[in-house]
Amino acid sequence: MAGLSAATGVPVPTIKYYLREGLLPPGRPLARNQAEYGPAHVRRLKLVRALADYGGLSIAAIAGLVRHLDDPGVSAGELLAEAQPAVAAPEEPGPAPGSGAAAERARDQVAALLARKGWDGLADHPSAATLTGVLASLLELGLDDVLDGLDDYAEAAEAAASADVRILGDVTDRERAVEVVALGTLLGDTLIAALRRLAQARLAEDTYQS
Repeated sequence: MAGLSAATGVPVPTIKYYLREGLLPPGRPLARNQAEYGPAHVRRLKLVRALADYGGLSIAAIAGLVRHLDDPGVSAGELLAEAQPAVAAPEEPGPAPGSGAAAERARDQVAALLARKGWDGLADHPSAATLTGVLASLLELGLDDVLDGLDDYAEAAEAAASADVRILGDVTDRERAVEVVALGTLLGDTLIAALRRLAQARLAEDTYQS
C-alpha cells in the first residue's frame, strides 16, 4: 500500500478509506497484513481522485459508478448511460418552474424542440427540465429572441456531442469509457464555455469596432 501511495500521491489513510467504501478493489494477498497492488489499482485510484477532486462527485456517486464498472453483467452501453447522468447531476439546477405563463411557454417550446430533433424519448431527462427552467427564466426577463436561436444552439450541442462520441472511441475498455465520459463531460463543458467566450469576444470586436 505504501508503494501505491507513492505512485499516486494519495495518502495511505485515504486509500484505506477507498478500500472500505469499495471504490478500490482489494490487492492480491501476500501475507496476513500485506497485499500487492498493480497498475490497475493505480489507474483506478487516479480515476477516483479525479472524480472526487476535479469532478466534484460525492463518494456515493463514485461508488455507484464503480459498482457498475466492476459488474461484468452491465454492458458498455448501460455503463455509459449510468456515467453520464452521474456527472451531470451536480451541475444541474433545480427543477423547472411549476406554473406561470413563461413556464408553460417554455415547456411547449422544449417539447417542440425535442420533437423536431427526434429527441422525444428524452423528455424526462434531467437536462430537459434544466433547459425548460433556463428558457422560462429568459422569457420572464423578456428575452424572447432566444427562441429564434434555440435550434442553432441544439445543432451546436449535437456537433459537440458527436465530437464526444468520436473521442470516446472503443468502449470495450470499460475503465477508459468511464474516464472519458466522467472527466470528459465535466472538463468538456468548461472547454466549450471557454471557446464560446472567445468567439463572443471576437464577434464583439467585429461588431463594435467596424
